[in-house]
Amino acid sequence: MFAWDSELKGFGVRVMRSGVASYLVKYRTIEGRQRKLAFARVGTVTPDEARGMAKEKLAATARGEDPSADRNRIRQAPTVAEVCDLYLEDAAGRVKPSMLAMDRSRIERHVKPLIGSRRVPAITSDDVEKLRRDIEAGRTARPRQGNGGVTTGGAGVAARTVGMIGTIMEFAIRKKLIATNPARGVWRQPDGKQDRFLSPVEIGRLGRAIRDALDDGETRTGIATLRFLLLTGLRRVEAAALPWQWVDERCSCIRFGDTKGGAQLRPIGAIAFAALPVQNGSPWAFPADRGPGHFVGLAKVLGRLCDRAGLHGVTVHVLRHTFAATAAEMGYSELVIAGLLGHRISGVTARYAHMPDPALVAAAEKVSAKIAERLIRPGR
Repeated sequence: MFAWDSELKGFGVRVMRSGVASYLVKYRTIEGRQRKLAFARVGTVTPDEARGMAKEKLAATARGEDPSADRNRIRQAPTVAEVCDLYLEDAAGRVKPSMLAMDRSRIERHVKPLIGSRRVPAITSDDVEKLRRDIEAGRTARPRQGNGGVTTGGAGVAARTVGMIGTIMEFAIRKKLIATNPARGVWRQPDGKQDRFLSPVEIGRLGRAIRDALDDGETRTGIATLRFLLLTGLRRVEAAALPWQWVDERCSCIRFGDTKGGAQLRPIGAIAFAALPVQNGSPWAFPADRGPGHFVGLAKVLGRLCDRAGLHGVTVHVLRHTFAATAAEMGYSELVIAGLLGHRISGVTARYAHMPDPALVAAAEKVSAKIAERLIRPGR
């Protein structure tokens, strides 16, 4: 049974035999086909609210839109989980395996549990914003299970996940599943911005703590790795998992087969090479204290050193930032610092050179020498 509103043409109520009543609109498409669209149960919204919703839908039909067809399209569209799987399949072989593994982890641990069952065309910026807040609040955080890792939340994880969703939604646009990206414009905390670095005096305090810790039996490999990081600006994984075969002291560089920025040469100062442990048959420059793998546990070693030195807020990445800050203090340009840190530099020379840039090698020599001097004589 239908009852039609006397004020707004095309707006009415449908009552089913079961007694369930719904608000609906009746309209004709641009092709002249008559359609009915139920949009809310009676009792869930007030009559005035329903009338306002009906006006919006009837106005859309006047513009040539078809709300009923749009709803059917959404119902038949793939879910967020399905599009994520399509994205991973498409990216395989095109995206670095390590980056793809991180995306897969975020999808399985955060995206699918929160919005995986939703249809892609129905996702709005409000949904992405809520996902960001839920991840920040730790709603998807999980403790370690068996040999698996820990699923964490927080602002950094949320920011990276929202960024990944933006990429996946751009993929959905290319596949003509949606017209606009719902992640575009969603605020996220700046990711990876590191303001903390060690001052010359703090470098000296760290140097004194290193010498004292060695006398007290601290792991020499761990300290050697941290010194190497500070003297080179390498990322933690680049140093800790460094194979000896990539070390080219004769050409003053490390010939990375794989980094965050891809295969590349990284200029290294001579004093940094002197910090490397003596080769003992291990394939790793910094071998584990036990077993055949490379050294792990840098954060714990650094934490103990910082406790000795009275330093606060120092992470392993702060050592890399200290190298960059020292280079900037010495007057090197952003382009030179980017080259020292292994950031991508556009240009054929940076991509295809088989020898490190002499200017970058000279800069690496001077920066590492300055930091080594401050480790021994603070404040210089």
